[in-house]
Amino acid sequence: MCHSFGVDLQTWIETDHASVTSRFNSAIANHVPVDRWKETPPGGGSSIAWLLMHMTFHEDLALNTAIRNHAPLIDQHRSALGIAHLPNAAGLSETEDRAVTMALDLDQLRVYVGVVTTTTSEWLGHLSMMALDSIPAARWQLEHKAALAPLGLEWLHAMWDAKPVSWFVQWECVGHRHGHLGEMIGIRGRLGLSPF
Repeated sequence: MCHSFGVDLQTWIETDHASVTSRFNSAIANHVPVDRWKETPPGGGSSIAWLLMHMTFHEDLALNTAIRNHAPLIDQHRSALGIAHLPNAAGLSETEDRAVTMALDLDQLRVYVGVVTTTTSEWLGHLSMMALDSIPAARWQLEHKAALAPLGLEWLHAMWDAKPVSWFVQWECVGHRHGHLGEMIGIRGRLGLSPF
C-alpha cells in the first residue's frame, strides 16, 4: 500500500511539474511574440521575461543548490543570458529588476529554462519518496555553492531555512512556477493578445 502511494505521489509530482511547460507553450509561447516578452503590461506589473527568468532561477537554486548541494546551473549560463555583469542574486526578487530584464537574451533564456526543466524532470524521475522528509542545509549551500551570502538576501535564507525536500519540490519546483505562469496568462490579456 505504501509503495503504491509512493509511486502515485511521484507520478503526480512529475506530471504537475511537466504541466507548467505544456501550459506555458500553449498559453504564452504560442500567443505572445517573443519581442513583447520584455514589455511591462498596462497598469504596471512584471514582464513575461522577468517572470520566466525569476521562476526558473528559483527552481534551479532549489533543486540544484538547496537539495543537491551543487552550484546552480545558471552559473554556466550567465554570460549567454547577458547578465554576467550583474550580481549573483539578480533575478531572485519578486519585484522586477528592469536591469535584468533588459539585459536578457531571450533565446538564451529559453535555453536556460529548458536545461533547468529537464534537469528537474530527470531528478524527479529517480526521486525516492523517503528523501522528501530530509532537511537540506539550504542556507549553507546558498552561501557556499551559489555565492549568495545572507546580507541582502535575509528573506531568502530565512524562508528556505529548515525546510524539507518536499517543500522545495512542492513550492519552488512546482507551485511557484504555476503561480507565475498564471500571472503571465493575465499579462497576455493585458497586452491585448487573444487567448485563443
